[in-house]
Amino acid sequence: MNPKIDDTFVELPLLAVREEEGHLNPDFILAVETAIDAEDSDGLRELAGKLHEADTGDLIETLGEAQRAVFVRLLGNEFDYTALTETDEAVRLKLLEALPNEDIAEGLGELDSDDVVYILEDMDEADQAEILDGFALADRAQLQRSLDYPEDSAGRRMQGEFIAVAQFWTVGQTIDYMREARDLPESFYEIYVVDPGFRLLGAVALDKILCAKRHEKITEIMTETRRAVLATEDKEEVARRFERYNLISSAVVDDADRLVGILTVDDIVDVIQEEAEEDLRALAGVGDEEISDSVITIARSRLTWLVVNLGTAVLASAVIAMFEDTIEAMVALAVLMPIVASMGGNAGTQTMTVAVRGIATQELGTRNMLRVLRREVLVGFLNGTILALLIGVTAWMWFQNPGLGIVIGGAIIINMLFAGLSGLLIPIGLDRINVDPAIASSVFVTTVTDVIGFFAFLGIAALWFGLPI
Repeated sequence: MNPKIDDTFVELPLLAVREEEGHLNPDFILAVETAIDAEDSDGLRELAGKLHEADTGDLIETLGEAQRAVFVRLLGNEFDYTALTETDEAVRLKLLEALPNEDIAEGLGELDSDDVVYILEDMDEADQAEILDGFALADRAQLQRSLDYPEDSAGRRMQGEFIAVAQFWTVGQTIDYMREARDLPESFYEIYVVDPGFRLLGAVALDKILCAKRHEKITEIMTETRRAVLATEDKEEVARRFERYNLISSAVVDDADRLVGILTVDDIVDVIQEEAEEDLRALAGVGDEEISDSVITIARSRLTWLVVNLGTAVLASAVIAMFEDTIEAMVALAVLMPIVASMGGNAGTQTMTVAVRGIATQELGTRNMLRVLRREVLVGFLNGTILALLIGVTAWMWFQNPGLGIVIGGAIIINMLFAGLSGLLIPIGLDRINVDPAIASSVFVTTVTDVIGFFAFLGIAALWFGLPI
């Protein structure tokens, strides 16, 4: 999404809209709600007509569901539909359902194509088609082409507005074209050079054009494009390329190497943020949910992994049941068991988080897996030894039984070693069988540390004290 830097953004004092902590000012929200309830279009435009789209998006999420459509209607042509790219998906879809499709088409007609696609892609196909009918034929074809690409592809995120010039043009011709053309992108960083078949040949940064002589051929100052993005390429892979090579923008080509769009760094920032949020939610097993989702939607999203976790918890309980007589003979074991499982679970989660991140960023692979595995085993042993001393002395003093301190210390060391192993090997194994490690790792790592922790602690206790099993 293209950031807007203009006079309208600064006319309204920032603190009138947001508090120092960054939250929307409650007095401002109340004033907006009062204007909506009073159907005061002029007052609402004075309050919210010149907000940045990010502020407008947050304001829309804050308003009640019934107020949102009224808010858009009262603002009229001063409502910037780019604000819908700053809202949760559930909020956006409900608002769009409440607005006439012809009004949506008119509002979206002012946006860049990547923002239009972002807003349309989650709507019903019938509504999509009706809204697209409100666009000019060329714009409609461009938008439909982007919508036809896979959901997670670069083609879905690309911007269709760019500047391409013929390979035989001079610098002077290019500058004159940019001065006279009325349909230039809102912001751009490079000019692209294409052959008669619109196949991409290279790119020229704006600073090179400004420093070149008018008579120079554009091909003399262009850089051959070696990092063009394929439209069907996964957006996460593209984000890594932007990060690796510090790109500001990149051309997007189709299978025939024809230029079809561009990606800019602001689009990639959104991709990186989305992927980070997706991995964070996946690690907690909460799925693709938003703050604005309903109770039923959230409950259904979380239930699957809770059921899986229930099954693994039963497995851990079965291990405890194996040592029922051991626990009955020494009640202190029941008191200390949760400590062993908890420490192993936390250590496994730490290793798992590092492993999942390494897999996602492609920093962890076959070339360095053994080195990382050796490191995690050593870390597990070192931390396990330190914790074993602390917990062992505590158990000794607590129950006045030095043997109990030795038992729990040994169990802690064993479980910490397995925590490091499972926290690394489980994500790698899941990735090898094409299962997202961010989603599935947590449940399995916790199961391993629980089972190993209980088995080691109760097993060592039974052997040390000669208790029945």
